[in-house]
Parts: sequence; C-alpha cells; structure tokens
Amino acid sequence: MFDISGREWTEEEYLRLHEQGLVQEKDVVKVIGVHNQMCERCLNQSDEWFGTFTYKEQLITYCRQCLDFKMVDINGQFRHVTIPAKNFNEDTMKSGIGFDASNYGYAVVEKSDMVFVPDPDTACIDPFCETPTLSMTGNAMIIDKENRPLAQYPRNIVIAAEKYMQDSGIADEMLILPEFEFYLFDNVGWEVTPNSIAMDIDVNEAHWNGSVEGKGCVIPKQKAYHIAKPFDSTYECRSEMCLLMEEMGINVKYHHPEVGAAGQFEIEPQLGKMSKMADASMMIKYIIRNTAAKYGKTATFMPKPVMGEAGSGMHVHMLLLKDGEPVFSDDNGYSNLSQTAHYFMGGLLKHIASLCAITNPSTNSFKRLVPGFEAPVTVGYATSNRSAVIRIPAYAKSPKMRRFELRNPDATCNPYFCYAAILMAGIDGIKNKIDPHANGWGPYDMNLFNLSDEEKAKLKGLPTSLEQALDALEADHDYLTAGGVFPEELLKKFIATKRAECSEMSKIPHPAEFEKYYNM
Repeated sequence: MFDISGREWTEEEYLRLHEQGLVQEKDVVKVIGVHNQMCERCLNQSDEWFGTFTYKEQLITYCRQCLDFKMVDINGQFRHVTIPAKNFNEDTMKSGIGFDASNYGYAVVEKSDMVFVPDPDTACIDPFCETPTLSMTGNAMIIDKENRPLAQYPRNIVIAAEKYMQDSGIADEMLILPEFEFYLFDNVGWEVTPNSIAMDIDVNEAHWNGSVEGKGCVIPKQKAYHIAKPFDSTYECRSEMCLLMEEMGINVKYHHPEVGAAGQFEIEPQLGKMSKMADASMMIKYIIRNTAAKYGKTATFMPKPVMGEAGSGMHVHMLLLKDGEPVFSDDNGYSNLSQTAHYFMGGLLKHIASLCAITNPSTNSFKRLVPGFEAPVTVGYATSNRSAVIRIPAYAKSPKMRRFELRNPDATCNPYFCYAAILMAGIDGIKNKIDPHANGWGPYDMNLFNLSDEEKAKLKGLPTSLEQALDALEADHDYLTAGGVFPEELLKKFIATKRAECSEMSKIPHPAEFEKYYNM
C-alpha cells in the first residue's frame, strides 16, 4: 500500500493508472538518478513497478532508511541534519526543517529560527553512510506567513546572480570548471597552546623520507607532476573518488599528481552550469575528504600546507552562453576571444583586490600567492601564461570551448560566494566596457616571475594579505550588491568574521619567529 493525496492505493491500482497514462513513468528514478543504486528490494521489482510512483518522496520513503539534508554555513562548510525517511512528505518540501541560523553565521541569536527546504533534484545516495541514506541540499528560508528565501544563504546568492545575468540580456548561462588541488597526508597533527605551538605532517613518498628504512619510493621536491606508479601510491584512492563523483552525477575530466612532492594532487570536473557546479563543488570536497579517510589518509584544501612546495589553488575556468551560442568566441579577437570576453576579464581585473577577499578568504591563502610556485601575483591576462592571474588556455580551440581561467582562487572559499562574485565582477566589466588592454593589464606574453625589479615595479600586484583584501572589499563592493545579489548585511558580517580571524592569527607566536628572534 502506498499513499498519494491522502488515500491508500494498491499496487494493482497504480498499475492501472500507469497503463492509462495517468502516472508519470519512472519520474522519480529519472530525477534522482539512483536506478542502479536502489536497495535490494527495489532492484527486484519490475520496470512497471517504478512507474507506480508519482512523487519523489514516495520512492525515497520506500527504498531508503534515512534522509540527510546538507546545508552550507557562511564559510562554505557543510552542516547537516538527518531524519528517518518515513517522516519525509510533501509538508517537508513546503514547510522545511527548522534550524538555528545563528550557528551558521547568517543571523543573530534573537532572530535565528529559520527553515531549510530540500531540493529533490539534488538527491543522491551518500556512499559514506552505512545506514542507507539519501542526501539532499537545498535553500534556507525566512519564516513568515509564506516562507521566503534567505537572501544571505549561499545557494540563494548564486541563483540571484544567475537571474541578474539573464535579466541583463548578456547571457543565459555561465559555465565554469573549477580545478581542485589538494594534499593527501598519511599523518597530520597540530597543537596551539600557550606552551606549545607546532604542526607535524608526513607523506610516505615525501623527499624528507629518503633515508627512512622501509619507505622506499620517494619523490624529489617539487617534482611530482604527473608522476606514475610506484611513486603515485594514492592512485586507487583518487580513482575511487572520481568514480563516486560520476555516480553522484558529477562528470569528471581527469585526476593526476600535481607538482608538490609531499602528496599534492588534482581532480577536475567537466564544465557545468554555475549553480549546479556550486552544489557539485561542495560534494567534490565531501567525497575527497571522506574517501581519503577510508584509505587511512587525510585530505586538505589548505592553500599552503607545506613550506617549499607548491600551494593548492582552485583555478576557475569560465564562459558564457546565450541562446546556446558562445558569447566569448571571436575568430579575429586576441586568442580568439570576443570583445565581450575582454570586458569580462576587465571587470575581474578591476575588482581583483576585493575579489581576493572572497576567492582567497584565509590568512594561509596569501602564503600561496607568492612568486616561484606557479601561483599568480600579477594583475594581468595572457595566453598560456601561468604567471598572470588570468590565463587563456591555448588548447581551447573550438568556439564553444573558448574561455579563460582565473588562477588566484583556492578551495578554502565558499564556492557559492566565489562563483557568484566572479560573475558579478565580469558583468560589471561588460556593462562598463572595461577593456583590460586599455587599462594596461596585458596581454603579458612573457614570464612575469623573471622580470627585473624595475619592470616588476611597473606592474599591479595582488593583495599580499587577507587584511589588504578585506580593506579592498570594504571599499569596492558595489558591483556585488548590484541587483541585490549580495546583501550589504552579508558582506558586513563576512568582513567582520574574517577580520576577527586575522586579528586572532596575528596574535599567535609562530615557531619560525623563535628561530629568527629567540636569541636576538
């Protein structure tokens, strides 16, 4: 017996409705995409049986024991709440699940009651739960006579940015491709107490283990890029990560070892719609961390976890489509990019200092953005040049693939804020026709790291600290608040939160300071 619209129906009745075309065939299975992941009793049913369900809730209730709702806090971290599947119904979709928004950074304690409304289109099987669990994300809502979207919630901001783009007439879709660089450590520990400030990491293949008995295959410093087995000992782990992503509807381009010899790697998804990719970015980090734990390792997206090794970024590739056609393509333009694409780049470069507060929101971020490690330090654009903050990939030849990447972001960012802010800066560039060449920002078709000090002094650089980036955001954020996309209140909270982090970190003695100053 199954319940629809307040009455119980037998399977025979459902089948009759299905034959009469009154029931949507396999609607639930199509949307959720879990046909091949059903529990055993579902797999034993006939194809006709799947057509008996008209609501996503019914299939979920039947085949899954728990539903997990994943929410995002102001820092871009997952929080979650879980309910028994039998309690999931249409009212859940309308009224939502109550939560304390003050613990997420979005509200004050005295006005913190809000509700989370799940989006069934995001449903996927959580592979890391022993209890069969269906996972969903969704949107935070303000409680009123009719619940209304919380404008500060990251997912709602991405939706608002996409609508702002569409209303402008510039484009219908923004496609992005974030590159996820990360480290996998075999052991990690840290301590911050009044009498002990220390961190310790270890990777079996790291160059410092060359003399350790039993370690064997070590990798020279900064020489791990695309290195093969037996040095690539985490291949199976990363392959499992990618296959899990594919099972959850995230198309993967590839994975490989990165430059950092102390366990650095990269996984790239395929280009995808900005709002979908924001959801996917959260899930990618979730999969990487949990799969690493399964293999007895720990994953970090910290931008600079190892001194003297390459830092981990999250380069963001982007392009616009209008009526399905590429907006950024022009056979006669520089690097085959249109004037609109150049204006978009101009917007990014004009606002890059304030963008850094959102795309690089940790004090550690700016330990990565230094010369010598393929991280950008110069405000400019060029083709195939990894020393500029905007790189145009020379291999993107087809009109619908022509694009550029912003190289400064890292994965400590809130991906919803990051992608929305990038789009808003680009739109501002298009609307105000900010030409990067006319402003002296390139193209720089030379190695910017190898210039003389005199030549470097002529170039504009990125902020060198989170404090500088926050100062820039405080002074330059009108492009973010345009159309009400980023609420002013959210930016104030974000800046205050990050300034508090900076203040806290600045007061902690560093072990390197003992080496430098102890005997002075």
